[in-house]
Amino acid sequence: MTYADFVTRLNPQTMLFKPGTKINIKDFDPDYKSDFRKSEAKQLLQWEVEELAKYQDMLYAQDTYALLIVLQALDAAGKDSTIKHVMSGVNPQGFQVFSFKAPSAEELDHDYLWRSFKALPERGRIGIFNRSYYEEVLVVRVHPELLARQKLPPQTTDKHIWQQRFEEINNFEKYLVNNGIIVLKFFLNVSKEEQKKRFLKRIDLPEKNWKFSSGDAKERQFWDEYMQAYEDVFNHTNTEWAPWHIIPADHKWFTRISVAYFVYEKMKSLNLAYPKVSEEHYAELLKAKEILETEE
Repeated sequence: MTYADFVTRLNPQTMLFKPGTKINIKDFDPDYKSDFRKSEAKQLLQWEVEELAKYQDMLYAQDTYALLIVLQALDAAGKDSTIKHVMSGVNPQGFQVFSFKAPSAEELDHDYLWRSFKALPERGRIGIFNRSYYEEVLVVRVHPELLARQKLPPQTTDKHIWQQRFEEINNFEKYLVNNGIIVLKFFLNVSKEEQKKRFLKRIDLPEKNWKFSSGDAKERQFWDEYMQAYEDVFNHTNTEWAPWHIIPADHKWFTRISVAYFVYEKMKSLNLAYPKVSEEHYAELLKAKEILETEE
């Protein structure tokens, strides 16, 4: 299969939408997998992983750009396994993952983007946010009691706060891109039925018990509220500089080749290259080579 054939069959345009387009999450099928077979996807992912490793090496050497990958999803959508498989070939020296959980007391004493600024990848590195600052317009919106813990001035917590935060997030991401931190945003779109299957598996298999808590099941009661909150996020923060990718997540193997494709394409678009040394530096290299070759 050629790369062009792979892209045609993947049909990546089904996972993207133009800024300004009205989005209905129901238009995106979590079960979509094109005509790929699982065994075939495994081979494709291996190729993608090898290519990503090459580009990451150049990214690190060039030291100009950083890549920030934002992964958002409901529980059991496959964020952890996506990170594990897509990034399995990259050098740990140039790669970092931050998982954002409920904010600490220290974090609540700062603005809601503070902890994200602290976790941004350095130039030359790939950073992944496993959940992110988008939790502030998702979980906090579904559970408004969490907003009270943020100690905000009363006049800032009216009904306009979500629109305000959308604008702040758009400006934040624009700032990052302007400074060479490329932002790739993925929503792993798992169905409610598939989530239930994965929850039951976590309960039935002892080695997966640690991944499940009663709170996970309770959050399913807010499924419709989360879907509405995500739609609002997509419709207000899908920008030209930081677009959203809605990835089918009912088949983890298809999720992985899809995410890997978009990461690969973005890194390829950066025209990465190894730095060229100056003539003076190259002359020093030749001298060093001569010394090494004449050693007894």
